[in-house]
Amino acid sequence: MNRLIFCIFLSISTLADAESVFVTLENDNALAIVDPIKRQLIQTVPVGRRPRGIAISGDGKQLFIATSDDNTIELIDTSSFKKLAKLPSGKDPETFAINPKGTMLYVSNEDDSLITAIDIAKRKVVKTIPVGVEPEGITVSPDEKWVVSASEATNMVHWIEQKSLKTIDNTLVDPRPRALTFTPDSQQLWVSSEMAGTVTVLDAASRKILQKISFEISGVTQDKIQPVGIVVDNQQQWAYVALGPANRVAQINVKTLKVERYFLVGQRVWNLAFSPDQKRLYTANGVSNDISIIDLEQLQVSKSLGVGRLPWGIAVKP
Repeated sequence: MNRLIFCIFLSISTLADAESVFVTLENDNALAIVDPIKRQLIQTVPVGRRPRGIAISGDGKQLFIATSDDNTIELIDTSSFKKLAKLPSGKDPETFAINPKGTMLYVSNEDDSLITAIDIAKRKVVKTIPVGVEPEGITVSPDEKWVVSASEATNMVHWIEQKSLKTIDNTLVDPRPRALTFTPDSQQLWVSSEMAGTVTVLDAASRKILQKISFEISGVTQDKIQPVGIVVDNQQQWAYVALGPANRVAQINVKTLKVERYFLVGQRVWNLAFSPDQKRLYTANGVSNDISIIDLEQLQVSKSLGVGRLPWGIAVKP
């Protein structure tokens, strides 16, 4: 009997500790839940209309999902998948960023050229901040000094001081900046430019451009190389960039700023997320309706898994 109880306890603990990948399905108005270890789609949960941006709370207990056509950020329990609340977000929220402390959420309002700052605990808008035309990509520096927004039509990144919520500076980048992220030490900002086919690396202290990175893929025309999602590993050794309809993810050496290799993934790769141990990279592939799993130790794409129609955002729960 004691052995049976122990086995049941072990089984429950294993399930509780299982890694989960969450994927927003823009055309299904749904959230896909994937077990990447078993490589299975576990279930699909209905959410609001046109879900795109997604993030998970620091404790892994709550999901934030931007449901663009409902003009809200849905808050969802990661165990029961019940909707806990709706956060005010302004019109057409597509992407957002949460500060490392988990107290503030910043939303891009593309139609209104605004950033909406939300107090998460109070579920209240603190301030709206004017930025350039069609803001989409947004990030918060790990040291919590900056909130940075990229405006697609203005071709700028806007440096907003998080403490005052005032725009301190603007930096011109290549056409149609889509996504951006800081290195873990907050010293560099990486910005993808979809139409130019480049990634711009900026020095956070001076807000000046350090280098622009271009991509060349044998057999792929330049017009297909459209950088979007970016992630940088915790060791600041590698950065990974989703290249859209090129159906590739680029691996870039963070020290040399040189492209080392490309991974062939699904069609129209949008966004990326690491596994908690950063030994795997997951990609949301919009046109092929699947996710790809890249084994970063073996340096190969180990699996693609169908999830639903038009996967866009991706987040991982340990």
